[in-house]
Amino acid sequence: MMETFPIVPGEPRVAGLLLIVGLVVALSVGVLVYSLSGSRSARFEVSSAGLRLRGDMYGRMIPVGDLRQSEARAVDLRTDRGLQPVRRTMGTAVPGYRAGWFRLRDGEKALLYVTDPSRVVYVPTRKDYAVLVSVADPQAFLGALHRSMPDSE
Repeated sequence: MMETFPIVPGEPRVAGLLLIVGLVVALSVGVLVYSLSGSRSARFEVSSAGLRLRGDMYGRMIPVGDLRQSEARAVDLRTDRGLQPVRRTMGTAVPGYRAGWFRLRDGEKALLYVTDPSRVVYVPTRKDYAVLVSVADPQAFLGALHRSMPDSE
């Protein structure tokens, strides 16, 4: 003779907690996928209005008056130790792509969109941070900065 005994149902709190954890995980994966898509679709638009960063949630318009374009320069992060990102404060950092807010080795706060550390343009701002972006032709990007934004320093 066999007797069967069912389990006592778990507390409803457990199911609610599992649902919340599942939603947090799904949201995190969604944010990561969205951010990683920026590694292929990010654009940097230079105009007389300023520098527009497009690509993910860190994108923004930096007005021309906030840019210190005369100090902008091409850098190679493999050799320019002071500008190397060393601590991510809010962003994405996976092999081959860094985007978001970082602290640089020299202590400066920076907004990064970096895929190729050898082809980066460093653009300091008057707002207590710098911008580092990977572009196919750093010299052309710098030329556009200087042509489109008269330096008022």
